[in-house]
Amino acid sequence: MALEDDIHIRKVGHVGRITLTRPKALNALTYEMCLAIEETLDEWAEDDLSLVLIDAEGERAFCAGGDIAELYQTGKAGDYEYGRTFWADEYRLNAKIKQYSIPYIGIMDGITMGGGVGISAHGSDRVVTEGSMVAMPECGIGLVPDVGGSFILSRSPGHLGEYLAATGYRMGPGDAVLAGFADLQVQRGRLNELKQAIEETGDLAALGEFAGPADPPQTGPHIKAINEHFSKSTAVECVHSLEDDDSEWARETAKSMRRGCPLSVACAYEMIRRARSLDTLEQALQAEYRFTFRSMSDGELIEGIRAQIIDKDRDPKWRLPRLEDVGRIEIERMLAPLDDIDGNNRELTLSGGQT
Repeated sequence: MALEDDIHIRKVGHVGRITLTRPKALNALTYEMCLAIEETLDEWAEDDLSLVLIDAEGERAFCAGGDIAELYQTGKAGDYEYGRTFWADEYRLNAKIKQYSIPYIGIMDGITMGGGVGISAHGSDRVVTEGSMVAMPECGIGLVPDVGGSFILSRSPGHLGEYLAATGYRMGPGDAVLAGFADLQVQRGRLNELKQAIEETGDLAALGEFAGPADPPQTGPHIKAINEHFSKSTAVECVHSLEDDDSEWARETAKSMRRGCPLSVACAYEMIRRARSLDTLEQALQAEYRFTFRSMSDGELIEGIRAQIIDKDRDPKWRLPRLEDVGRIEIERMLAPLDDIDGNNRELTLSGGQT
């Protein structure tokens, strides 16, 4: 399928418009789409535009994540460089969106996960609707919250970030605003009117005119428990704390953590802690890349994709089957710098200065 069938890029007056056009695939982001967005942003940075707006066709999803079929096929064949190059290029785009010189509006209507978060939640203005579902569910397939998601999660109130990372909890609009993934909520039925107003005026003021009150966060009643259990030093201590709690919420939360890849859950928990001391998104992206770089060669990603996406048996055979099997050595191995891989420095470099 041609790239123009997957993404519609144009200028309307002084507004740059990017629309993902793969609704049947939940607008999953392909490598070619990622590169096209970056090339477009580079070109538009030199144009006389007032702002950029990204959205998607269909009501089911803004973008359900990266299209990982090619990642799986290449990794299964022992080619890890394809994935490593994909992630490096994708993370460069995420950083570019964060640094962009003019306002960048992300319309996060419908399912917005993983790579979809990366091309929307780093924008200057992030819009959700009553139909939004935002999540970072990467631990379920043997990855960790990436595309800069660890940075956003580290800034979420209290220990909400560890909770969202370790469980892959699906946020409604209120939770997305609370956790720092979105700024405001607009009624889905008014989105077309909002987009038209922005195209006609090139003015961010339209956002304020259409914004309504955000839905109450569904995590609200559980914030005290989240902060209690997810303040533990490690993921395994956290899950033990949850399992010692006889409330239904705690039991279900522990089950959610147990369903994820143990290596990923343990590393994600640690990464959120470390990201709190980082100053920039670029630093977090570099830390995420250390894990994703190793995710197929040394981690569990190939098996995770097989079980969840390819065979769909939902029965992954993890090399480290329980959180109790993941020690400090395994965590440090996955998160260590990439300065001596095959005798080369493979650390991620990003435009605008390295971390």
